[in-house]
Amino acid sequence: MKLQRLIVFGILTLVTGIYLFWDLPNPMMLTSNPPSASTKLLDRKGNLIYEIFFDQRRTPISLKTLPAHVINATLAAEDHDFYKHSGFSARGIARAFINTFFRRSLQGGSTITQQLVKNALLTSDRTIRRKIREFTLSIIVEIAYSKDQILEMYLNQVPYGGTAYGIESASKTYFGKSASELNLSESSLLAGLPQAPSYYSPFGSRPEQSKIRQIYVLDQMLSNKFITQAEHDQALETDVKFDISTTLKAPHFSLWVKDLLAEKYGLKKIQEEGLVVTTTLDLDLQIFAQDAVATEVAKLKREKVGNGAALVTQPKTGQILAMVGSKDYFNIKDEGNVNVTLAKRQPGSAIKPITYAIGIDKKLFTAATVLADKPTCFAQANQELYCPVNYDGQWHGPTQVRFALANSFNIPAVKALVITGLSNFVATASAFGFTTLTDPTKYGPSLTLGGGEVTMLDLVTAFGVLANTGQRVNLNPILEVRDRFGQILEKTPSLPANTRVISAGAAYIVSHLLFDNGARSATFGQFSYLVVPKHPEVSVKTGTTNDKRDNWTIGYNPDILVAVWVGNNDNTPMSNVASGVTGASPIWNKIMSFSLKDKAPHWPVQPPDVIGGMVCSLSGLKVPDPAPADCSPRYEYFLKGTFPPVQGDLKKNIDGQDHMVIYDPLGVELCLDCPGGYGETNIIRLDKNGKAY
Repeated sequence: MKLQRLIVFGILTLVTGIYLFWDLPNPMMLTSNPPSASTKLLDRKGNLIYEIFFDQRRTPISLKTLPAHVINATLAAEDHDFYKHSGFSARGIARAFINTFFRRSLQGGSTITQQLVKNALLTSDRTIRRKIREFTLSIIVEIAYSKDQILEMYLNQVPYGGTAYGIESASKTYFGKSASELNLSESSLLAGLPQAPSYYSPFGSRPEQSKIRQIYVLDQMLSNKFITQAEHDQALETDVKFDISTTLKAPHFSLWVKDLLAEKYGLKKIQEEGLVVTTTLDLDLQIFAQDAVATEVAKLKREKVGNGAALVTQPKTGQILAMVGSKDYFNIKDEGNVNVTLAKRQPGSAIKPITYAIGIDKKLFTAATVLADKPTCFAQANQELYCPVNYDGQWHGPTQVRFALANSFNIPAVKALVITGLSNFVATASAFGFTTLTDPTKYGPSLTLGGGEVTMLDLVTAFGVLANTGQRVNLNPILEVRDRFGQILEKTPSLPANTRVISAGAAYIVSHLLFDNGARSATFGQFSYLVVPKHPEVSVKTGTTNDKRDNWTIGYNPDILVAVWVGNNDNTPMSNVASGVTGASPIWNKIMSFSLKDKAPHWPVQPPDVIGGMVCSLSGLKVPDPAPADCSPRYEYFLKGTFPPVQGDLKKNIDGQDHMVIYDPLGVELCLDCPGGYGETNIIRLDKNGKAY
């Protein structure tokens, strides 16, 4: 019996050994990986806009020619015990074991030797078999080569992002000089790249991460006594000057797409396997948008505006036609390489249409509902009393929703939110596509005035719901991905999946409010930048934060959606920026006009759940027959079942005079024809869900 067990154990051991070590690469022949093919990004018409990792550019360099801080920075970032171990780290293996078998996440703990073996002899497959082979080869490599030889091979082999393989190629790519000339600040930045070259690249879509990583490397060098505190501090204060001579079209878009591809297919695949990616970008529109942002922002220097961004999409498909992340990607000094379309910013009044859309969809009010634009404060438990004011510093009295939204009055917008309820708004906002507005306890009634941070991508997704008959279509920058042999790896359908967020009727009504130039003329005038020549069907909303740190204009018709932001990356306030007159609006008008120049007006189609009829201009109630002299009828749209009742006798004696009086949804008495004076400030109390009671 014992002999049988030994035989079985021996067979299992042999089979396991063959499985793990069959065709094991010869560690005595460490060579470069096979030549790679670049991944090409094309615009929707087939124009080349970017090549990812065109080749593994390597220029071998001797270890002894490198400054000590280059070597020490690498050791601090990747393997500070390199000269002490025998190819593997017991601590790293223990951590990898725990992550693999208990947290079901295969992770590294790799030494420099293991990374060399993986890059030069194996693949990056995340399997237990590969890790065991890597471990075995690392031990053999440590026996066959000296530590200096291993480190030199590693520094000449490891990827640093883009086309740069090896420290010499990386130094020339990023700084335009040899690695032998690198200072401590540059060395620490480069040493931080190999762990995640695409993510940490200073030329990537999130260049701020390279600085964060550089600080980590310098801290590690200090803690391991590779440098002194003085050297550490001086390196942090030293400006790093990059070589930006590389030609790159649609830079923010291209680098963002590169990150998405790396996340989906893996960095190695997009580095070496020659994918052909047809994107949604329209290069002609992109170039025009880039020029428009740069030209108009340059005119705003007096207004202390330092940057701008723009996004153009197709609402029905979610396809991104243009993405301008800053006024100039290559202006590193002013952080032009930071992609503002991905950054969190306050939307100001640009978020108001979402508030009104939710309330109209839930039939809590209509486009004709009268809200009191008068001094009002909102009281919620555990929060300070909130007393908003209007952008123009004035009160406008009883105002119907159509005119409140069109003229962007603040008090009615806050009332619309508390009628709906803050919790309900946040829950529905996520369905609209907002990924940053998740916890209603973090916000108050100012949320509808832009009190929560959002990204331009999310804001555009939300406005796309209004443009696309109440259905959300997620934004998409890629049409098709093929491998080097022409096989399709993914293809976006012409009409992608959508999610119903609000009724088609609610989306139609809000869109109608936003293209009503007459309704907004009291604030913006008849001939503002919100009017697109030959396209009166374009719905548009502006937004400016109270502190003038963000200025937006977002508009659309069923075919095109354009969003524009201006401000400063460091959040310093602007001056003399007026929505609809200066700031984002002129840029928006240019881009929207260019986008629609060859298209006929495309009006949204009135859906079956929308009806129309005459209401009185002051009360918003149905016109009686015959219409009284004080009615002044106008036409309005409603969801079925929400048409208001007939206006009856609204007379009430106030100070010995008869006046027209109604009550808004919050129970506030409104004198429709009282001249001036708004009485005492109203206090509206909110429950724990941010809803008025």
